[in-house]
Amino acid sequence: MKIKISYKLQIKTKTMILEDNQSIIKPRNSRAARPKVVYQWTTQDVQKWFRRHCYDYYVLYGEKFLQHEIIGRALIRINENQLYRMGITNPDHSQEICREILKLRLKTYILEFRDLERNNLYD
Repeated sequence: MKIKISYKLQIKTKTMILEDNQSIIKPRNSRAARPKVVYQWTTQDVQKWFRRHCYDYYVLYGEKFLQHEIIGRALIRINENQLYRMGITNPDHSQEICREILKLRLKTYILEFRDLERNNLYD
């Protein structure tokens, strides 16, 4: 199989042509697409995050997050007491879920600080 790669410097995109089947593959831009901001997450986005990061508990508690209509803005503010009131009464489970929420909260804050720094540099 012969692979031909051409670079277009003005546009900064890569084009790959595979000569065996004549298909053209255009990879995404070199910068990864930024995910949706947590504050804009819907209940479905929260379900997707919960399934990925708390898979062991998703089967047990995923429906509770839907019943309470937890969106991204609410998710990063949840604490163990609120999880208990939602019906997640096992302390080990609520601690693990809170740990994952805390990781998400920290990641969100880091992205916000980077945005602030970036904006201050170019203002």
